[in-house]
Amino acid sequence: MSLNPVITILDIQPEFIVINKPANLDFHHTADQISLVDLVRIQTGLTELFTVHRLDKMTSGILLLARSSESARYFSQLFAEHRIQKYYLALSDKKPSKKQGWVKGGMEKGRNGSWKLVRDGGLSAVTQFFSYGLGEGQRLFVLKPLSGRTHQLRVAMKSLGSPILGDERYAGTAADRGYLHAYAIEFIFANQHYQYIAPPNSGDLFQTPQLLNTLTQLGHPSELAWPK
Repeated sequence: MSLNPVITILDIQPEFIVINKPANLDFHHTADQISLVDLVRIQTGLTELFTVHRLDKMTSGILLLARSSESARYFSQLFAEHRIQKYYLALSDKKPSKKQGWVKGGMEKGRNGSWKLVRDGGLSAVTQFFSYGLGEGQRLFVLKPLSGRTHQLRVAMKSLGSPILGDERYAGTAADRGYLHAYAIEFIFANQHYQYIAPPNSGDLFQTPQLLNTLTQLGHPSELAWPK
């Protein structure tokens, strides 16, 4: 990853901006790069930017940044009340224990910074999902987290027997990137409806004709018949 990667800006509103985070970019300041928020500040000239949610280093896709402390508090409230709908794409080369449904359990810390899903105790984590065969042993997952736990989707995929390609921390097959992407987001802010979608733009397996055709056929993930 370049020391100063270009961040794709999807939208700039008076109270927030929407970006498309590159894969393999740390959210926080490291020895190799400044923080993602500082990169966006430099690129846009917007000095007032506030974090309201995060993406793991390996995860690409849609990320919101508030432009004032007031809007940051409002977004935090929306997230806390589950009034922001987020949808992710993931790829696996392992067949899941079920093709669609729910993953529910508690999240507990494991070893070396990893997390695990437990039946009793822990922080409640709930994920809805659909999956679609792409051929050649690969499967596309559309994931809708109903909670926002650390590594939630990565652990959920492992619990299904389908660890994410490239996510070696959670037993995924080695690949050119971790194949998890924040694909779409939908919310109401100040009585106005916002809906964003951003197809992945990196990773060879995210660009195959089979995957792109499947995404076209699915339409916006909010229109899927999510299990109740």
